[in-house]
Amino acid sequence: MSQKGFTLVELVVVTGIIIFLSAMLLVNWRPAAEEFALQRSAHKLAQDIRRASEMAMSAREFQGSVPQGGYGFHVRFPSETESYVLYADTNGNQRYDAADGIVETVYLEQEVIVHSVSKNNLSINFKPPNPTVSITPISTVADITLALKSDPTKIRSVIIHISGLIEIEE
Repeated sequence: MSQKGFTLVELVVVTGIIIFLSAMLLVNWRPAAEEFALQRSAHKLAQDIRRASEMAMSAREFQGSVPQGGYGFHVRFPSETESYVLYADTNGNQRYDAADGIVETVYLEQEVIVHSVSKNNLSINFKPPNPTVSITPISTVADITLALKSDPTKIRSVIIHISGLIEIEE
C-alpha cells in the first residue's frame, strides 16, 4: 500500500528554495527602487519640458492673459533644493527672472539629485505660436544630468535641442 504525501527532504528543499529567492529579492529591492526613482525623475523632467512647450502652443492663459513670451522651464545649478520651475514668461525676455510668473515648482524624488547642468541658471523658453525655442545662456543644446544620491555614477541625462527634440540617455 502506497502512502501519498511529501517527505521531509522534499519539504526542506522547497523551503530552502523559497528562503533563497526571498533573500535575493530583498537584497536587490532598495537598489532597484532607487533606479526606478531616477528613471521616473528623468521622464518627469522631460514630460514637464514638453508640457511647457504645449502650454505655449495652446496659448494657455496665466492669471487671465496669455504671457507674451510664452512658457518655459528653469533650473538653477547648483541649488539648495533639488527642484525646477515651470514659468510663464510674462515680460517676454525669453528667460526666467523674478518678474515671471511661476506655474509650478517641481521637486525631484528624495533619492535623486541634479548632478550637472550644461549651463548654470538654465532657462528653456517656448514662445508661441510655433513655438520658438530659446535656450539661455545661449546654446543650441541643453543637458541636465540627474543622479542617485547614494551612487552618483548612476545617471540619466535629459538633452533638449533648440529644434524642440527632447531625449533621455543613460
